Amino acid sequence: MCRTKPWLMSSRPPGRQRQPGAAVVAAASIPVPAAGVGTGGAAPLRAPGAAARRQGTPQRAGAVAHCHSAAAAHAHSNADRFAPRAAHAQIARTAAMSSRGRRDRDPREPREPRGASAARASSRSRRDADGERPRGRRDAERERARREAAEALPVDLARVKREPGTGTGTGGGVWGGSGTAAPVRVKREREPDGDSDPEPEPAVRYGRFDPEDQRSRHCPYLDTINKSVLDFDFEKLCSISLSHINVYACLVCGKYFQGRGLKSHAYIHSVQLSHHVFLNLHTLKFYCLPDNYEIIDSSLEDITYVLKPTFTAQHIAHLDKQAKLSRAYDGTTYLPGIVGLNNIKANDYANAVLQALSNVPPLRNYFLEEENYRHIQRPPGDIMFLLVQRFGELMRKLWNPRNFKAHVSPHEMLQAVVLCSKKNFQITKQGDGVEFLSWFLNALHAALGGTKRKKKTIVTDVFQGSMRIFTKKLPHPDLPAEEKAQLLQNSEYQERMVESTFLYLTLDLPTAPLYKDEKEQLIIPQVPLFSILAKFNGSTEKEYKTYKENFLKRFQLTRLPPYLIFCIKRFTKNNFFVEKNPTIVNFPITNVDLREYLSEEVQATHSHTTYDLIANIVHDGKPSEGSYRIHVLHHGTGKWYELQDLQVTDILPQMITLSEAYIQIWKRREEDETNQQGA
Repeated sequence: MCRTKPWLMSSRPPGRQRQPGAAVVAAASIPVPAAGVGTGGAAPLRAPGAAARRQGTPQRAGAVAHCHSAAAAHAHSNADRFAPRAAHAQIARTAAMSSRGRRDRDPREPREPRGASAARASSRSRRDADGERPRGRRDAERERARREAAEALPVDLARVKREPGTGTGTGGGVWGGSGTAAPVRVKREREPDGDSDPEPEPAVRYGRFDPEDQRSRHCPYLDTINKSVLDFDFEKLCSISLSHINVYACLVCGKYFQGRGLKSHAYIHSVQLSHHVFLNLHTLKFYCLPDNYEIIDSSLEDITYVLKPTFTAQHIAHLDKQAKLSRAYDGTTYLPGIVGLNNIKANDYANAVLQALSNVPPLRNYFLEEENYRHIQRPPGDIMFLLVQRFGELMRKLWNPRNFKAHVSPHEMLQAVVLCSKKNFQITKQGDGVEFLSWFLNALHAALGGTKRKKKTIVTDVFQGSMRIFTKKLPHPDLPAEEKAQLLQNSEYQERMVESTFLYLTLDLPTAPLYKDEKEQLIIPQVPLFSILAKFNGSTEKEYKTYKENFLKRFQLTRLPPYLIFCIKRFTKNNFFVEKNPTIVNFPITNVDLREYLSEEVQATHSHTTYDLIANIVHDGKPSEGSYRIHVLHHGTGKWYELQDLQVTDILPQMITLSEAYIQIWKRREEDETNQQGA
């Protein structure tokens, strides 16, 4: 072991050796003196002075020369051994850099699409699961370059080029002691990438789908859709979470579920029961779960039309002229507009009123087009506009010619009624039809932005008329006659007249008999319609009593609306119970002239005062336990139909007058209709 220059004989492990080039340069720059050269031989190794360094024995000089020669030989061998490794590493680095530089410089190289970065980001979870797959296109190219460099090591050594001006020397890159030269530079020849396969596009992460997915138009699960169980009339709530946000309908079983993510109720339902086709109830888009791609197929348009029917202006104009029957999915036939409403428990009073209003053409045409009321602005937090939306949806379902079934459930409409009326009208408790009609018309008018006097809506345009009310205060009946005469001279007891508007007219029935007749049977009295209409002729007075005062009132009509509503007062309430008057009103079906009930100056301005009946609501049974049914005229066929909940039957016009009419809607004849009636 050399003791003079210990740094020449490195004791480091192979992995921590100095660079071979540096070792070679150091070894080449060390002068090696020959044995016996010098005046006094080799100087002692540890002489304390210059003279001691110049002196030495021949044995010591020979040992030093031998040490220098051994160190040089060791350095040469290390350079020969590490030169191929350095070249290999340089080749690999050059290959990776050239591949990246070629991709950046070559314009012919195909660039990744604009959405590829988003796709790579969305597929990160799958790439993390697969350890062997590269994380990106650039990493994949680097990995491929390294792999090619490792496989082509024996070949690449032959392709090493030496640039001009580089020197050569012995010992695998050792320059001569007399000359100076630059180190060897190695380059790897460029190889065309035409034979290499392009990197496949990364998989798309769950929750994002390709809009051009070929499966969208070729879904294999469309034959699993069961249209007979689809019912979009109920409230759009998830059957598990009861949330109304992002609700999907399963088209196989008809149930509602929330979301379509990995942990959503719709996704779990699709995996557990193999129900794959779902419909978003808000966006009206179809999806296949758990594959999570949108389904595009024209055969599904009938489902979206049932969920959200739409009507054009041309279709609406011909509704009253069509007599064509429509066929439901189960094969039953029905007339659009003459459709039964489901009685959930005790809501037949509301069903009858809604059926009657749905057969008033101007009101129906207004709500069939959602654009008529979509842009109405309401104050924040106002829930009354929900009544308008639900009534419009119910109207479109009743007149839908492509229903899957021949009846409609008013569940969403009644939920809005319960909410907006603050539970004054409920589904589970029988209500009064006249009270519901009065509240509903006024609430609808207010929700549409109408006011009491100035701003009008479709409700006031169709049903609102006007009258004059004459009121005179009466003195107390227990007072002496002289005092009564004096009080009548005061201005307080003089008759006053006010103008008022109305949406319906209340007709009072005569008192029913209290005792049975000779044959031990109750006589059911009958009264003609014109007798009870005399209340509005302007001369008939009626006394109204209060707790403190009594009044005499008489009424006179000043304006007749296009559609007139009569409410026959059959129920009287007292402190103990509600009593029903069973008196039958005899009325004609058509041609009821109300000209005599107008004032003389108003009669000249009203050219049309003749009305025809279009709807008749009947109450049967006891006041608190009775049921409602309705008679409706279909304008297209001219036939009358009786509707009671889900039952729809045709009826003769002569049978309508024998019923206990409660609410009636009359239509004013126009000039063209009068000519047709006369012909």
